[in-house]
Amino acid sequence: MLFLNLLLDGNVSPFCFNAINGYFGGSYQAMKNIFLVTLLALTTSVASAQKKPNTVDAYYPLLRNTFIEANAYKTVAFVESRWRVPGNSGFNQSIFEVEKTLQQAGYKKEVNGEADGPLTYRIETRPMKRLTWEPVNAVLTIEGEQEPLLKFATNRNMLAMYSGNTPAGGITAEVVFVDRANIKSIDSTQVKGKIVFGEGNIGQFYQAAVKNGALGAMTYNLPAYTQPEKNINSIQFGGISNQDSLSQKFGILLSYAAKERLKAALQKGTVKVHVEVASKIYQSKELTVVANARGTTLPDERFVFSAHVQEPGANDNATGVGTLAEMARVTAQLINQKKFEPKRTITFLWGDEIISTGRYINEDTVRAKGIKWGLSLDMVGEDVSKTGGTFLIEKMPDPSAIWTRGQDKHTEWGGSVLQESDMFPHYFNDLVLNRCRQQGKENGWVVKSNPFEGGSDHTPFLQAKIPGLLMWHFTDMFYHTDADRLNMVSAQEMKNVGVSALATAYALTAANESTTINLIDELQKNATDRLQTEYELGLQAIKNGSPADAERHKIDVWAKWYTDAIAKMTDINTAGATASISTRIASAQKTVSELNLKINAGLK
Repeated sequence: MLFLNLLLDGNVSPFCFNAINGYFGGSYQAMKNIFLVTLLALTTSVASAQKKPNTVDAYYPLLRNTFIEANAYKTVAFVESRWRVPGNSGFNQSIFEVEKTLQQAGYKKEVNGEADGPLTYRIETRPMKRLTWEPVNAVLTIEGEQEPLLKFATNRNMLAMYSGNTPAGGITAEVVFVDRANIKSIDSTQVKGKIVFGEGNIGQFYQAAVKNGALGAMTYNLPAYTQPEKNINSIQFGGISNQDSLSQKFGILLSYAAKERLKAALQKGTVKVHVEVASKIYQSKELTVVANARGTTLPDERFVFSAHVQEPGANDNATGVGTLAEMARVTAQLINQKKFEPKRTITFLWGDEIISTGRYINEDTVRAKGIKWGLSLDMVGEDVSKTGGTFLIEKMPDPSAIWTRGQDKHTEWGGSVLQESDMFPHYFNDLVLNRCRQQGKENGWVVKSNPFEGGSDHTPFLQAKIPGLLMWHFTDMFYHTDADRLNMVSAQEMKNVGVSALATAYALTAANESTTINLIDELQKNATDRLQTEYELGLQAIKNGSPADAERHKIDVWAKWYTDAIAKMTDINTAGATASISTRIASAQKTVSELNLKINAGLK
């Protein structure tokens, strides 16, 4: 602290300066700026220590005692045992399993609408424009070999979605390999009456093969992050085209082991395989479950949770379904026991990924105006010791999606570099992260984040200019493979997610002035921490040759992002913005802006 005072005063003797400079290994100005940032952080910590008791804290012991992870796990076990495509029996059975949980928790089926009671649900039924599909059985065997190359009983993803059937008893035909580079120039004389085998997208190979008279197509197409040479029997699900046709040919997806066996056989000469495929393609209806814990004073304002039901995996996304079902049960229990009262409505939605959530937002413009926050639960229950993934919050577009550096990293899923015009400044990013980290302090749960990438139920919220985030895990070496089974699921991981998600929703749907002020202080601390981090990264970047103006601009953008995010905190208090809230917002913005000016002055 003595060094800090001396540097701030600028009153440092040559002896002291040399000692300090030698210790820290930097210039006087750089040291001064680092200490300035430290001082601001210390000041923020002191201010936070003096704030009112945090009402959000009280939710955690309540939720930890009420959330029963075994319930979530049981739902996952039910759902993951079913191959789920919208409209098929596995999807619909999963919807009805959620309905059973809601009924047992005390939710009543709507008759006249959401206002029927404090806890209501409905199942929305819509005709489907395309047919649904479900696999029944499949076996693939190289002629002359006893052990099948693949069988559905152990590789439930071997059938491409919307694959048709073989005749009773199956078919035997010659296999012809086609390089993906030649897929657009397949000659019918080359493949007619045969089975095409290649490495690449099953839909592309199928379309080209069947168009030229092939009996079906088989492909291998596993990304590196699934570690196929280690997980040699894994298959990622995929689908073929012509999904409205009842005259489908078959499409088969291969594991690494099956692909290698087939290639080895082809190297010895002509290969024939016997294929038996049974599937169902039929007309159906799409189901969506919507449950509501109705707000007592602001029922038209709402926090919306969504979890998609389709896809055949356990983590993706039976864990989202199971966790959200238990969250709905917990909420009903606490409301019935009068331990929690939402002022705003909490909505729980289960359906078809992106489509159901987008429809919920877009079909009713009046309802959409009241949606204040959206949170998607997708792949939330991974046992990270087995899958290789980590829990993540995918943030709304912030400057880390423009300049991804330091601790910010994209996943192997990947994301496009965004522009400044794409930014979505809002407090929701940090608020949800803070709630997860608060849960992690209890048990060491590891919580990370990634810049915006898209691709799940958070995107419809963002497209409608509604704050929306994704809770998920990645990288997962079993992502979309038939190794994504119940043994890869952690009940405790689902509990961590469920407690954190509900603490977020409870804080925002029942917030008073005190809660709001605490959240403002919390975000101010997040902002100053971020600026300090960006300052240190900027210094290093300048040292490595980046122009100082470019580094100052990055910090300016971060500062503006946070001051804009803080400004939006006027909508948290259920009683509306107060003078105290407005004063605290202005103070937080001033702190961020002043720090921005001070640290930018030191980037030279």
